[in-house]
Amino acid sequence: MLTIGFIGNGKSANRYHMPFILQRPDKIKVKKIYTRHHATDKWDEVPGVIYTESLDDLLNDEDIQVVVISTPSAFHYDYAKKVLNANKHCVVEKPFADTYEQAKEIFDLAKEKGLIVECYQNRRFDSDFLTVQKVIESGKLGDLLELEMHFDYYRPEVPESVHEFSTINSYLYGHGCHTLDQVISYFGKPDDIHYDVRQLLGEGRMNDYFDLDLYYGTLKVSVKSSYFRIKERPSFVVYGKKGMFVKAKKDKQEEHLKLFYMPTHDDFGVDLPSEYGTLTYYDDEGHYHEEKVISVNGDYGRYYDALYETIINHAKPLVTPEQTLLQIEILEKGIQGLK
Repeated sequence: MLTIGFIGNGKSANRYHMPFILQRPDKIKVKKIYTRHHATDKWDEVPGVIYTESLDDLLNDEDIQVVVISTPSAFHYDYAKKVLNANKHCVVEKPFADTYEQAKEIFDLAKEKGLIVECYQNRRFDSDFLTVQKVIESGKLGDLLELEMHFDYYRPEVPESVHEFSTINSYLYGHGCHTLDQVISYFGKPDDIHYDVRQLLGEGRMNDYFDLDLYYGTLKVSVKSSYFRIKERPSFVVYGKKGMFVKAKKDKQEEHLKLFYMPTHDDFGVDLPSEYGTLTYYDDEGHYHEEKVISVNGDYGRYYDALYETIINHAKPLVTPEQTLLQIEILEKGIQGLK
């Protein structure tokens, strides 16, 4: 059994972690959650979990093997050091840290103590991303030429309500951490990167737009997001020498979680046939095809399956230090070039 403690009892812990952990009672148990002011917490208590307002109570609990940090991003670095210094393995929500220097310090401390520290990259198990991998690996697209990834919203009230700039709370750090990890996990380190990171509302305001091009030989992977897209662009568009694939609809796990429609339902996060992507290509005989591709089901809980294997059975970490450091390096360089 893997016994977990949480620092933070907000949306992150209760929406993106707990529902999936609770699906794995034979392997994983949440023993304690540290929350600063439990009386004002908005989320219902999880039966069997101990809620404490003492961080020392959590960190000194000998049963807890790993602590998950699900606080606002600005607190990740300090809490990660406290967890590691308490000789606990550590999982840190995205974005992992403010700077490459901070991230490197955390990984160096973990290595010194013989502990595992990982970033919580659950979106490696997004349905749309998994489906794109299936299409690429089918070979029907031929050699890859270009891949576009879009993470769009129409939420102008978000940047309009912010009147100061913050690196850790920027759009690039807060949302680029999803798509950039997908790129890094699948394609590795790029040969070159072009950055276009902006403040559409003007200097000194929130970063609310980014467009990064990552080059892998002749393949260009574009990661694009905006708060001002009244109609979202497709989640993925992939072009190869023989065809293309368009997946318009994003993974539905977040949509269902926001509706409190939980993983206990068999159709949780599952695409309808109308939401399948479209694959268009020429086969080796020159025949034209256009067909729907059944979506691969996503499951954020697979992150915890991998964590269990790493902590209990000493498997290689799903999210390596090198991958997280590369991502932070890209985020940091991108925000430094803010326009």
